[in-house]
Amino acid sequence: MFKNFRRWLAPIFIFTFAISACQPAQTITGTPSTQTTETPQAVSTPNAGGQLGVQKEALKGVTIQVWNPWFDVESSLFESQVKEFNQTNEWGIIVQSTSQINYGQLYDNTTAALPTVNKPQLVIALPEHALEWNANDYVVDWNPYINDSIYGFSGTDIKDFPLVFLTQDTFGGKRLGLPAERSARFLLYNVSWARQLGFDAAPRTADEFRQQACRAHQFMLTDTTRNNDAQGGWLVDTNSMTALSWLTAFGGGVLEGNDYRFLTPKNIAALTFVKQLYDDGCAWSAQPNTNLPDALAARKALFITASLEELSDYARSMATASNGDEWTVLSFPGDVQSGLIIYGSSFVMLKSTPEQQLASWLFVRWMLAPDKQAKWVENTSLFPLRTSSLDLLGDYKNSHPQWAAAVALIPNGQIQPQLASWRKVRVMIGDGFDSMFRVNTPAGRVAEILAIMESTARDLSK
Repeated sequence: MFKNFRRWLAPIFIFTFAISACQPAQTITGTPSTQTTETPQAVSTPNAGGQLGVQKEALKGVTIQVWNPWFDVESSLFESQVKEFNQTNEWGIIVQSTSQINYGQLYDNTTAALPTVNKPQLVIALPEHALEWNANDYVVDWNPYINDSIYGFSGTDIKDFPLVFLTQDTFGGKRLGLPAERSARFLLYNVSWARQLGFDAAPRTADEFRQQACRAHQFMLTDTTRNNDAQGGWLVDTNSMTALSWLTAFGGGVLEGNDYRFLTPKNIAALTFVKQLYDDGCAWSAQPNTNLPDALAARKALFITASLEELSDYARSMATASNGDEWTVLSFPGDVQSGLIIYGSSFVMLKSTPEQQLASWLFVRWMLAPDKQAKWVENTSLFPLRTSSLDLLGDYKNSHPQWAAAVALIPNGQIQPQLASWRKVRVMIGDGFDSMFRVNTPAGRVAEILAIMESTARDLSK
């Protein structure tokens, strides 16, 4: 899953004070279609090749290698779906899948294999990886396949994908990837406890967030338990996507044109807000061995940050603790907008033969069918990549209200920077944000830290 994003890269450098910054705030507008569609099947005319010039009989026995980054649940599910495709597809295509265990190993092994005959035909990689491979002319544009009159998507199929999912992979007029998984980080919010503290609605602005977090902290100071006096507000999370979400919530970002730009008034406002919240005791850091889902269940924090796929862990902890509190998910409230960064891996096609490339597309098209996506959601708890999949997920939606609340926020989502160097800069941002709290950098030195971040990001992008 996306839990292993940071696992595969060692810290890029050590800050004297490091801080975290965020990505370019590219707001995506538009509400996804709710029309239920089925993925179109290939026309069975034997000699039809469409604009792609590959006849149906030429696909029989074509083998493609697919490299994926998954392990455990996702790996098992993907292998079962590959097996199903191999047994049922009408063209006689054979898909062979190999797990690379994580995104870092997949990137390294794919990059090493690209100049050789042993490269895969399809990989499930991060969009920034595709950008780097595309710069060396190894990546195939999906657009001709999507738009093919015989094998492509229909217009309603394309509209079935939320726009923010597709935009991440669109670059320079090409579509370098198609979404394989999408997730986000959210604020988990204890609605029941907030009501007892006197709040009837979730915070919509940074000021309202501060007010509620500080009142939860004050509650801890006035109860009869002394070892919880530092707790109560927001339990600090230093994931790079959390940092990015706070910056975008204040209208900030990390790009100016195609160059990294951190030292801006909006970024200063965002990080000053977060650090001041911490300095005032309204945000607190947990010990490394703290079980975060248990912390929510024990009312140690009014706000906790978690990724979409982690929501089930929190639900289990609430049930285990017999805690009947109502809780939900929020995007990050700022003084300009809400911050919600949607991220995830994509299907990336690498140049091979016309037959293998068409076979890769047909497999991906099959994987993106609404029923396959519904099954993926039920096993991973991630976003459904197609809106029509929700029609097949009625029971899941009813039994997972926090997940349903997260799905409702998709139209507000924003994307990450579309730069190959983001794979390094992203890690730096997370490490920097973490260091800001560990070193306890004063809120008044935010501008100084942002300048260091900007310089380091530009160095990493060279």
